[in-house]
Amino acid sequence: MQLFCMPTKKQKIAPRKPRTDAQRNRERVLEVAKEAFTRSGANASLDDIAKEAGVGPGTLYRHFPTRDALIEAVYRSEVEKVAAAEKKFSASLPPIEALRAWMLLFVDYIATKQIIAPALNTLVGGPSKLYEGSRAQIKGAIDSLVMRAIKSGDIRKDLEPFDLLRALIGVSHVASGPDWQQSARRLVDILITGSRPIKSRRSPSPKRVTSNFREARLPGPEVVNRSMLSPYGFT
Repeated sequence: MQLFCMPTKKQKIAPRKPRTDAQRNRERVLEVAKEAFTRSGANASLDDIAKEAGVGPGTLYRHFPTRDALIEAVYRSEVEKVAAAEKKFSASLPPIEALRAWMLLFVDYIATKQIIAPALNTLVGGPSKLYEGSRAQIKGAIDSLVMRAIKSGDIRKDLEPFDLLRALIGVSHVASGPDWQQSARRLVDILITGSRPIKSRRSPSPKRVTSNFREARLPGPEVVNRSMLSPYGFT
């Protein structure tokens, strides 16, 4: 027996929205949230954040079910940007220039952390676990950049990568006034110059500065204590 099937119409499947739209919405919410937490602290209106980001409240809560989830996501987003920049700079810049560019970006990262720190401190249980989670990403980035610069001969082999970050964090705490970022950016070039391989030249003592007027002793590593480092995921 021969069976004949009536032709059926193919069902039209509605095209899905590109995933990039959802990603753009998420990134926009995080950017607006960072600005809102800077202006108004942890109690910034989530509905206002959604409105300013151009999304509905439902979209915001779908991505970030709670206020704590949004605050944590803002922090993680900043950490991820810094960590991802390592690969970007390494692929497009010579080793020493990649290290310099990343350290300048790290200065901006410190500034952002200081701005949203009050909001982070409101997290249930405190932000310690959140900070600990960022340690591996940041340390991995600076280790990779320094190792690449050592292999190219631009940096001394005995350099401890983490010392570069300690110095920058220390400036953000010790320097007075809102222009500490400019001081930190200048310090980036000083640190890189001081990290160059020592050739046939005499180097001044790192802890003593002599001038025609006075001799002063500069603060040592003890200035950057554990309480300074912990808000950035380092202890």
